[in-house]
Amino acid sequence: MSAPDLPVLVAPDGFKGTLPAARVSRALAAGLEDGGRAAVELPVADGGEGTMDVLLGTLGGERRTAVVSDPLGRPVEADYALIDGGEAAVVEMARASGLTLVGEDERDAFAASTRGTGELIAAAVGAGASMVLVAVGGSATTDGGAGAVAALTEAGFRPELVVACDVRTRWEDAPRVFGPQKGADAETVRRLERRLSSLARAAPRDPRGVPMTGAAGGLAGGLWAHLGARLVPGAPHVLDALGFDAAMRASRFVVTGEGRLDEGTLAGKVVGEVATRCRQTGVACHAVVGQDALDGFLERLIDLSTVTEAGTERRLRTAGRRLADL
Repeated sequence: MSAPDLPVLVAPDGFKGTLPAARVSRALAAGLEDGGRAAVELPVADGGEGTMDVLLGTLGGERRTAVVSDPLGRPVEADYALIDGGEAAVVEMARASGLTLVGEDERDAFAASTRGTGELIAAAVGAGASMVLVAVGGSATTDGGAGAVAALTEAGFRPELVVACDVRTRWEDAPRVFGPQKGADAETVRRLERRLSSLARAAPRDPRGVPMTGAAGGLAGGLWAHLGARLVPGAPHVLDALGFDAAMRASRFVVTGEGRLDEGTLAGKVVGEVATRCRQTGVACHAVVGQDALDGFLERLIDLSTVTEAGTERRLRTAGRRLADL
């Protein structure tokens, strides 16, 4: 197949709080098809919220539900996924310990616990999974994973754990970097720092200074220190699992996107990883985003061919139709 006849690869992340990746992908692909271009949809994620859905959508598997503890100890129904014939599972910590489960007037960065995430991992292992991918991001917690570790210890489970991290934050920096968005004032941040320092000293392995151990308020570091979890950058791990590179090489060009294009895009987010892989392979990459807050120099730095703002499904379809003319 000659290059002009190749399909366009549509590989967006979700637009946080508004549109999941699959709906963004479908709208862009519909626009490209309106314009006469064949499109292949491959919704992506960075290891945070939305990771389970994109892996299930592409790899297939079974969705299960368990009743677990929310960040404040209340019962909540949370999904997890069984993949690879049930031998592996995907647990998205935000579904059990996420900030969206706690009202703004309820946020308590010190009291919030990851116990529900541990219970969700235990449910997946109880269903037969021997390896669990834990997607972290969007947490309400800064407990160093103490709640999750306790729940798994009580259940008697020690599965193989791979933690997909959407940030590279170190353990000791988590309270300062993420505490305020979880409701922590300056004094609470200092209390959280003291707590994480104490937990680090008591752990079998000291997580301080290790990249990614601060993800999800130290959940990543707690699982690494106590249960031997392997920490991986979320975006590359998810793209590899989805077979992105092969799909990219078989495409005319790539269309990616996210809710807000900003400096965080270059710091481990999946759109930055998609653009980097395209640049290294010589495939053009176009971004369609809800908001473009990245200056032109940085856009050129990751070699985005065009950037289009489109925050609704109707506008996404229109953007896809315009990209079809390229």
